[in-house]
Amino acid sequence: MPRITLPDGSSRQFDHAVSVLDVARDIGPGLAKATLGGKVDDKLVDASYLIEQDASLAIITARDDEGLDMIRHSSAHLLAQAVKQLFPSAQVTIGPVVEDGFYYDFAFERSFTPEDLDAIEKRMAELVKQNIPVERSEMERDEAVRFFREMGEDYKAEIISSIPANEPLSLYRQGDFIDLCRGPHVPSTGHLKAVKLTKIAGAYWRGNSDNEMLQRIYGTAWRDKKELKAYLHRIEEAEKRDHRRLGKQLDLFHLQEEAPGMVFWHPRGWAIYQAIEQYMRRNQRLRGYQEVKTPQVVDISLWQKSGHADKFGDDMFTVNTEDREYAIKPMNCPCHVQVYNQGLKSYRDLPLRMSEFGSCHRNEMSGALHGIMRVRGFTQDDGHIFCTEDQIQPEVSEFIDFLHAVYEDFGFTDVIYRLSTRPEQRVGSDADWDKAEKALADALDNKGLEWLELPGEGAFYGPKIEFSLKDCLGRVWQCGTVQVDFSMPGRLDATYVDESGERRTPVMLHRAILGSFERFIGILIEHHEGKLPLWLAPVQAVVMNITDKQADFVSKAAEILQNQGLRVETDLRNEKIGFKIREHTLKRIPYLLVAGDREVELNQLAVRSRDGTDLGSIDIDQLAEGLLREVNTRGRAGLLED
Repeated sequence: MPRITLPDGSSRQFDHAVSVLDVARDIGPGLAKATLGGKVDDKLVDASYLIEQDASLAIITARDDEGLDMIRHSSAHLLAQAVKQLFPSAQVTIGPVVEDGFYYDFAFERSFTPEDLDAIEKRMAELVKQNIPVERSEMERDEAVRFFREMGEDYKAEIISSIPANEPLSLYRQGDFIDLCRGPHVPSTGHLKAVKLTKIAGAYWRGNSDNEMLQRIYGTAWRDKKELKAYLHRIEEAEKRDHRRLGKQLDLFHLQEEAPGMVFWHPRGWAIYQAIEQYMRRNQRLRGYQEVKTPQVVDISLWQKSGHADKFGDDMFTVNTEDREYAIKPMNCPCHVQVYNQGLKSYRDLPLRMSEFGSCHRNEMSGALHGIMRVRGFTQDDGHIFCTEDQIQPEVSEFIDFLHAVYEDFGFTDVIYRLSTRPEQRVGSDADWDKAEKALADALDNKGLEWLELPGEGAFYGPKIEFSLKDCLGRVWQCGTVQVDFSMPGRLDATYVDESGERRTPVMLHRAILGSFERFIGILIEHHEGKLPLWLAPVQAVVMNITDKQADFVSKAAEILQNQGLRVETDLRNEKIGFKIREHTLKRIPYLLVAGDREVELNQLAVRSRDGTDLGSIDIDQLAEGLLREVNTRGRAGLLED
């Protein structure tokens, strides 16, 4: 006679074993219809799961995050069923849930085509209409291997063979399709009402490039058609904002095969880069950072001593000369310890804040490279703080303030905070970890910030806070971080003299706000759709003439604005003014300044913003003042505001 306790604290008594769906029916028909599964004593289960003793139960519907995962997981099976019906010789391999959707990998004798994708999606819709029940069963490992091998599913049989013997396996059947899966799944295919296939890609079997290439079909699935439509709109917007397309259109940068993963910055792209670097340099100086510059190529022995060679050796570029092996710097921290070690340090010198716009190189897999978002050569706004244990919390608190100020200047106000705590394999005592984790948590709490804990996700040398930005499309980008390091200072012989004259090892805080300049610029381009705020725009204004009579005036006006430190160009071409305006609008220039005979007479320029707003004619000195005000306030005060 199980007693079922519900999330609101109420309970229901039954005189026989009941399924999750039975309990939902007992509560009401509306809930029963919406039920996808349940959480029994915090274990996620199918709606058909039988409860035989007292338990807590939460009914899972599409409104729950777990329900959405079940929809996506079941959609992968729906995809596989449709493929098997249309292409019986195709073999299924694996089909997990991924962000915003799912995929399934197939082995097939020819490449799938866009027409195939349309046919598969059509068949999936037919299977949804049939509302086919999804049923769970169990099978012993060896029997399952034979079962799938006899079906001609060699890949699936290989997966099962790697599972420990005597472990019952769960299988899910829907009509003529059966698949190995842990589950849980939706009760029937009719719950999968908002599914869309998105693309085909290649994928190596088990992610190993030595194995055969499979075909991966991606899809997305949502609770309803409205959510699906909104997602497809976001994808369309993302494609319009793709930094690779805009980078070419706006002449900012390019990449080429002779230097894979390395950015060729063009003058306008480099102007953005320099504006960001100068902004960060100025603000770091105001926050007490001392800027340094360390070598690009360092003997491998330093990386061995720091531990990077053992953990990241495959990702490091190395070079041999004169019987010595060197590594091209993959990160800056060991070199910063070398700067710290020059000269005896006292507790009075701490905290010591060190920064570098450090150029780093990592041997990323070619398949992982993505425009300027994922590269092999990049620059970090890297910083390291050498401090005592008691200084961890105040330094982290100060860093959070700094980070917020920077993000707001770049137009980001929605930040997600995650605290990653001690992993199983780690260095340092539990007491050290307790203190460091508390210091990070206190810094977040004292700011009144909501944060998520990621247990076991910290680095081996210490816990960390990760700061992620949400862009205008709701996409999340992890950029900033602050990490506590107990290991590296000691490994690299860093010390200071404490109040009692004893040698102590400092704590090292690794911190970055932007992360990689390259990636952050890519994020900015996509967030703003290339329409960067005035202070970041590579060209802030273009001065144009209507006829040749205004050419000298245009040149002098541009010179006045340039002498104020503004990035201004002229366009004196013998073209119609409408053509010029249209062209520079497409180039996302913030302000278009036009001189005709009247403007020359009044020493003014007609001002037009890139969104097409006519701001009237403005005196040149007043215009320079307004542009500088907008630049210096990061857009918080507009061109015409007092």
